[in-house]
Amino acid sequence: MSGENVEIVRSIFTAWERGEISHVEWAHPEIGFVIADGPTPGSWTGTAEMAEVWREALSAFDELHIAADEYRELDEERVRVVVHFRGRGKTSGMEVGDVQMKGANVSMFAAER
Repeated sequence: MSGENVEIVRSIFTAWERGEISHVEWAHPEIGFVIADGPTPGSWTGTAEMAEVWREALSAFDELHIAADEYRELDEERVRVVVHFRGRGKTSGMEVGDVQMKGANVSMFAAER
């Protein structure tokens, strides 16, 4: 299993880096999605709720790009990805890159697939 989960997560982020964020075939229909902090923390269940949260978050930007800086397998069930964002806010026109917006994503896998 070592490395397999990293490659799955890498393929998801590679698509996101190309702007392909609407594909959710990789996700279980009842995926648990959590934003731990920031302006809109919360938890949601299912691909429809996850998509709605992302649509709402992205609606604040004329453009927003995500890029993965580091992938690390934490254990058999978790992969951490350190990311950074760049883009431009719709209302402010502020470049996101100017504020060095960074974050981390932890993808969790069920022990049995």
